Amino acid sequence: MKAYLELVCNVLDHGVERANRTEMKALSLFGLQARYDLRQGFPLITTKKVLFDAVLRELLWFLRGSTNVHDGLAAHTPIWNPWASDDGELGPIYGYQWRKWPRYARDEETGELTESHVDQIRQAIDTIKNEPYSRRIVVSAWNVADLPDMALPPCHLLMQFYVANERLDLQVYQRSADLAVGVPFNIASYALLLMMVAQECDLQPGVFVHTLGDAHIYLDHVDGLRTQLQREPFPLPRVQIRRKPFFDLRFEDFSLLDYRCHPFIKFPVAV
Repeated sequence: MKAYLELVCNVLDHGVERANRTEMKALSLFGLQARYDLRQGFPLITTKKVLFDAVLRELLWFLRGSTNVHDGLAAHTPIWNPWASDDGELGPIYGYQWRKWPRYARDEETGELTESHVDQIRQAIDTIKNEPYSRRIVVSAWNVADLPDMALPPCHLLMQFYVANERLDLQVYQRSADLAVGVPFNIASYALLLMMVAQECDLQPGVFVHTLGDAHIYLDHVDGLRTQLQREPFPLPRVQIRRKPFFDLRFEDFSLLDYRCHPFIKFPVAV
């Protein structure tokens, strides 16, 4: 995980202290990028423990189009709870936009407006299978019209798939990147998604390219990250996915193998 640790060092050494929407200031740099080659192992941070089960449950929750924290899968990822309404609803966040992006059409004769939905994930998979060299294999969570109804606007908001030499790569643009808490989770989540889509499309999972807008470290995370940087990384683990159709995959179909890591580091979440 050298690429991730280099990001942390870069922001600690060169970041500019800035205010933000939370009460805690942060060190920040703009426009960074890291690359993780899944052929070298699964990119799960080893210099602290990352809860793989929570990463997987959240991703499957997104892929179901769910937006309520009381959903069976989301109940295991309480990081969303501070933003949820009393009934657990978060509004049209990631899962809704990925699987149910709203589309409107007006009947030419009656003038009536009808609503349907675009399943962006299914559409991306179909395009990879049928037009693998398309430059339009894009999934977006940044629906401007829906932003006011979202409990939290998407941080990782755009992904693009790329096929070459029987290999599938994935680039994600993340507008806001909390390097201590969020980014290790995001790396593992999109690496899993890349593996799932590659398997469905009979391709080899390749490189996950992580492009960061505002990459930041909250000031109350600095000491914990400096502790993490003093630790020697372990070899990367592996992930096995049962051979099943993409939309039939469930939690029990994934196995994390050979994960050795240093102890968990508690970082407060900036809400």
